[in-house]
Amino acid sequence: MSVIDELAGELSKLPGIGRKTALRLTYHLLKQPRERSIRLARALETLAERVHPCQTCFNPTEDAECAICRDPRRDAAVLCAVEEAADIGAIERAGEFRGRYHVLGGRISPLDGVGPEDLTVSELERRVAGGAVTEVIVATNPSVEGEATALYLQQVLAPHVARVTRIARGLPVGGDLEYADGITIAQALSARREMP
Repeated sequence: MSVIDELAGELSKLPGIGRKTALRLTYHLLKQPRERSIRLARALETLAERVHPCQTCFNPTEDAECAICRDPRRDAAVLCAVEEAADIGAIERAGEFRGRYHVLGGRISPLDGVGPEDLTVSELERRVAGGAVTEVIVATNPSVEGEATALYLQQVLAPHVARVTRIARGLPVGGDLEYADGITIAQALSARREMP
């Protein structure tokens, strides 16, 4: 296998990048000055070496805890459980949520072999079992898997926390938080509801 094929193969493993796009990116990099490719390689290496999950919420960080968990102005009594770290950025852009987060690391999907034990559900349960958390907002995506994950979280967390709420359906079914605009996310957060 050539170096070009190897790089294209690795790039094609990224979400949204097919084989043709991976080849286009590879050939684009070949046309760039050598220093640009070296900077990209160093940035990827640094990312792999320095970034790890926050010990509290699992948001990627270079420190023991992420900036949100360290921020004393954030309300530690309200947690927002999201599927992926990218969802935090989408919610933060809305500017309405001042609590803290918990990154699940995915969603329950039996067809893909992903169960609750593959996510950070037990860590979330431990966080709320301490009694300091008064509400968990479940902000999983409005998909079949997201709904299944939300229902599972409600069952697991209800004995430990006063309120388990779900963001309102201001988001389209099948849509991802990462691509939603700030107004839609703000409305979904403000119209959240109790989970049955």
